[in-house]
Amino acid sequence: MLTRADVAKIAELARLDLTDDELDLFTRQLGDILVYVEQIRTLDTSGVEPTAHVLNLPVERPDIVIASLPRAEALANAPDAAPEAGLFKVPRVI
Repeated sequence: MLTRADVAKIAELARLDLTDDELDLFTRQLGDILVYVEQIRTLDTSGVEPTAHVLNLPVERPDIVIASLPRAEALANAPDAAPEAGLFKVPRVI
């Protein structure tokens, strides 16, 4: 059983500052996930072959070189583009 203290410790390790309400919410949600994982563990999978992909088919394809979109055309519909520099202007993230 996952406790509130466990979630607080996990949050501390992840450097997350959680409120009391968030601690309660995440304790319940993570607990529900662990209960579900335990339910899955009870399934008999002895006849199921391990797979690397859900379709069990290769998903690789050969690389095909094609012409890229011309820079002017790529910038044509961009809001607040800087075509003279050949750049898109985007909001500052930091």
